[in-house]
Formats: sequence, structure tokens, C-alpha cells
Amino acid sequence: MLEQLGPGSPTPKEEILRRIEGLKHLMAGSGIDFCVIMQHVDLFYFTGSIQKATLVVPLEGEPLYFVERNVERAALETPLSITPAKTDRAIGEVLKGKGVLKGKGGMEFDVVPVAVFRRFTRIVGFDNFIDISPIIKEQRIVKSPFELDQVRKSGAVCDAVFAMAPRVIGEGVREVDIDAALVAEGRRFGHQGFLRMRGLNQEMMNLYVTSGRTGTVASALDVPVPGFGVSPAIAQGSSTKTVERGIPVIVDYGGGYNGYVTDETRPFVVGELDETFRRPYEVAREIIEDAEAFGKEGVNSTDLFARAMEKVRKAGLEAHFMGFGGSRVSFIGHGLGLEINELPVITARHSRVLAEGTVFALEPKFVFPGKGVVGIEVDFIVRKGRLERVGKTPADLVRL
Repeated sequence: MLEQLGPGSPTPKEEILRRIEGLKHLMAGSGIDFCVIMQHVDLFYFTGSIQKATLVVPLEGEPLYFVERNVERAALETPLSITPAKTDRAIGEVLKGKGVLKGKGGMEFDVVPVAVFRRFTRIVGFDNFIDISPIIKEQRIVKSPFELDQVRKSGAVCDAVFAMAPRVIGEGVREVDIDAALVAEGRRFGHQGFLRMRGLNQEMMNLYVTSGRTGTVASALDVPVPGFGVSPAIAQGSSTKTVERGIPVIVDYGGGYNGYVTDETRPFVVGELDETFRRPYEVAREIIEDAEAFGKEGVNSTDLFARAMEKVRKAGLEAHFMGFGGSRVSFIGHGLGLEINELPVITARHSRVLAEGTVFALEPKFVFPGKGVVGIEVDFIVRKGRLERVGKTPADLVRL
């Protein structure tokens, strides 16, 4: 029986210092003399704490971790020296006094609002910044042994939820009621409560239960199966529709442990699976099994995509793969880490040679308008000669 995981571990000092040195190396290669980090996830990655704070990393010298609120909590979590600072003006005075504001600066232009950027540069009196987010995203692709341990524990939360699913899915049960039971189970096993997704208006629940036509409704969310939800104010997620016999129930669950996100999907069915979904399910299984046999360090992600598409075309299912019509998405997989939309993106266009320690989800799914969805999603860690599955739950259709 699975045991509860308990609270997440603080990020070790040597891990934080290694990350900062790695950032400095990438900064030097891009001609950046210092960078200013404000976004929560990046702050957590480089400090081990999420506070109302600003981290400044000069190319030469020690990092400067300015904390407005809460200094006491930050001191418990970060190995870095803390400089209390209530205002950007106070930060600017320290930076000027240390001679940091020179050359070319870097900021996270993909997530820092323009108003925040303009205010900060006006107050500190320096505005020669370029976007440092590509560097940070690149650095975070390969996970350390510490990070992989957190990923595996996140995967164990997924396993606990999938083990619970057959006990709460049944004919006539509402999607939201299944959702509620499974979310509660995940929390009991250490789920952090929500997922993080990088970018403007990028919001994502940690569980999607869809059955039949609710899985076929498109939304603004760039995913193949967003769900119908319970309100146009959210426009995604589980709905009040009830489970039907023979129609797949898709449980798409995002694990979250100590910051690290996993993302797996399993199909369930009450009774015998409707004929519409039988061959698509088999193809989804074949894609996962082929990727597991073929993938390893040194393989290009575009080859994973091409091999999957070859199987889809051979089965004559291209029109239903990863959505339908204008709502189809162009990827079949995505990187995982502190955010659910990290690199690499598994598409035909984004060439990426897989490196050991990379974590990604592969999610072949088939959508049939007005009828339903069937598919699987499995998380992998890239190894030298293989792919390691993150979770332990078999990628099987569960018949109830």
C-alpha cells in the first residue's frame, strides 16, 4: 500500500549554488552582466523559497536576494544571504553602491508585466535589459538527481490517484464527483494543491475528468482535451455530465510535489469499450510502447513525433489525433519540471536532442466530435540508453 509522502524537502545549498553558477555561465555566453529575477517559479529555482522578493545575479560576485515579505520565512528556506528591502528604490541604492548596474542586464520578459518593468527601470535608473527567460528555460531542461527525486515523488501521487479511480468511477456518476474524490486522494498523498504553467493567461487545474462529448469541446487552452467545465468563467475541467456505459472516461491528472509537476492520463470504461474507440486506444498504446523502446539520450524529439504520426496515418486516424479541425494542437508531448509547459515540446518543428535528465510527458489522444475521447499520457525521464517511466501505473485501459 502506498504511504503518504510527507512535506517536501528544502532545496540543498549545493543545489542552489550549482544552479546560480550554471546561470552565470549562460549569462556570460549571452553577454549579460547581471540579471534581475522576479517570477515566483524562477525565484524558487534559484533561491529555494517563494517570497515577495527580487533576486539579482551579477556575473561577478555573490547573488543579492532582496526580500520584502517574508524575511523570516525566506531565512528558513534559502541558503542565500538575505537583504531586507521594502522598495525598488532600496534595491536600486544597493545595486548602485555595489556597481552592479552596468553593461547589459537580463529580465524575464516572458512573464514580467510591462508596468513592473517600466517602474523598476525608472526607479533604479537603468534600462538596458534583454530577455533572460530563454536562458532560464534552457537551464531548467536537465534535472539534477535532487530534482528527479521530487519528480518521482510527484509521480507517486499520480499512482495513488489512479489506484483510487476504479473505486469512484461508475455509470451515472458525475465527472465533478469523480474529480472531487480524486483531488482529495491526491492531497492526502502530498499533492501541493495546484500546478504552475508559464505565460500570460495560462491557467490549469490539476485534474480533468471527461466522459463522452465533454472531452470534445474545444477551448482557448492549448491542450487536446480541455473539458467543458462548470462555468464559462473557467471554460475547462470536469463538468456535471454523468458517465455512460461503453464510453471512455479520461482521467488526466497533474501530480505536484515540492514544486515539481507530473502529468499522466489513463482511460477507464464501464462495460465494453464502444467500437469507435477500440483501434484509437490500441494506437495510443503502440505510440507509448514504441517511444519507450526507441527513446533515449541522443534521440531527436522530432523523431518521436514522426514515429507517432506514422502509426496514426497508417491507422487512418490523423483527422482525430490531438484534437479535430481547427482545435487540433501541434504537439504530442511537453517538458515537465516546476512548470507543466517546460521544454522540450514534442512537435514536428522543434528539433531537440534529448539529454539525460530531461523529463517529458507523451500524450497520444484521439478526439471524436460529439462522441468522446480516448488516449494515454505517460511521463518519462531520459536516460543514456533508455527512457525511465516516472509513474508505476500501467498504461492500460481499465474496464469497470
